[in-house]
Amino acid sequence: MNTSSDTPTENKPRWERRKDERPQELLAAALDLFVDKGFAATRLTDVAARAGVSKGTLYLYFTNKEDLFKAVVRENLLPVLGDAENLADTFDGHSADLFRDIMLGWWRRIGDTKLSGITKLMMAESGNFPELAQFYHQEVILRGNAMIARILERGMARGEFRHIDPHLTTQAIIAPMIMLMMSKHAFCICQARPVAPLDYLNNFIDLCLYGMLRDDAGAPRTPAPC
Repeated sequence: MNTSSDTPTENKPRWERRKDERPQELLAAALDLFVDKGFAATRLTDVAARAGVSKGTLYLYFTNKEDLFKAVVRENLLPVLGDAENLADTFDGHSADLFRDIMLGWWRRIGDTKLSGITKLMMAESGNFPELAQFYHQEVILRGNAMIARILERGMARGEFRHIDPHLTTQAIIAPMIMLMMSKHAFCICQARPVAPLDYLNNFIDLCLYGMLRDDAGAPRTPAPC
């Protein structure tokens, strides 16, 4: 007789539980190899070996390396995006607090994890794999950009942010975030004084929210046309 603590997974034979876990094991192995070696240099044989299965077993779940990469993105990045979108849609407080929560949450769940290496991979290899670049642009970049733009539009509509172009400002916000990830994966070994990510983020958020002009500084002069 089953007790109340039994679960379907716990009641399955060990071999059957392992079979159910194989897709996740393959995705975890693929993420490690994609980030460490890049897309082109990662071989499906290596992914299967790291996951402890045969290459034939891998093909039971994924058609090819492109299919595997898309599954890695969808399994790992899209749920984080979905949670951020839900927060942006349901948040009740000041838009500045929402912006801060989104930026710091992004670092905690993506920037400070293995997942940030996907950005480096895409920047380095998208030119050689345009179909993957298009996939990543549609499913990750456009969604992320749209979410940030909605936060800026929310702040303007509530009178909490001054009027700005939300789409241009979104691009200005994203660029330093990408630079932080690139610093973590590529540039930090060249820096005598490595960037402290949370210090960087908090300073960047403060700059975004308050700008560089003092409240009593007045409006800047518009330069005369050349």
